[in-house]
Amino acid sequence: MSSATNGTEPKRRGRRPSGVDTKAALLAAAREVFTEQGYDAATVRAIAAQAGVDPAMVNHWFGGKAGLFSAAVHIPVNPAEVVPQLLAGDREQLAERLLRRFLAAWDNAEGGQFAALVRSVASNEDAVAMLREFIQNVMFEKLIRALDVDQPELRGALCGSQVVGLGMARYVVRLEPLASADHDTVVAAIAPNLQRYLTGDLG
Repeated sequence: MSSATNGTEPKRRGRRPSGVDTKAALLAAAREVFTEQGYDAATVRAIAAQAGVDPAMVNHWFGGKAGLFSAAVHIPVNPAEVVPQLLAGDREQLAERLLRRFLAAWDNAEGGQFAALVRSVASNEDAVAMLREFIQNVMFEKLIRALDVDQPELRGALCGSQVVGLGMARYVVRLEPLASADHDTVVAAIAPNLQRYLTGDLG
């Protein structure tokens, strides 16, 4: 067990020069520390120490802990930036904004990062833990808590199932005609149900 699990900072591995090596080292350390400690308990200082780099490099390369987590788990959005933007608009169009943001990010990468994540989840418990952490504690938990609605944990899980299910159908299984449908078509079909998960009556 690494020292990241016992409340002490991991042993430093020596300072690295800034650049690609630093970025790769931070991503590797982040996956280890986030998996062992969870998003909330993990600190930028602990991750940087595990990577052997200055903590300032986390902000330099990723804009903070949330951005580092998103990069480590191959999620194409940074919750620290996206959640405030989603909440800024009309509450009843939140699902539409959320879906358009994810679709734009995934399509820009042709679904590659998401497909890679799902394939990893099938055979790697660490990838499962990272994806679960994103759904429960990084993206939807913060979004739904800000809405001040009932049953926030259930709503977060339902939203996660909707978005992850969409990503799997569109980019991994490539179910047609969903895989090639334009964004307006996808949003019109899915947003009403996602909006109910976010703010509606769950029955």
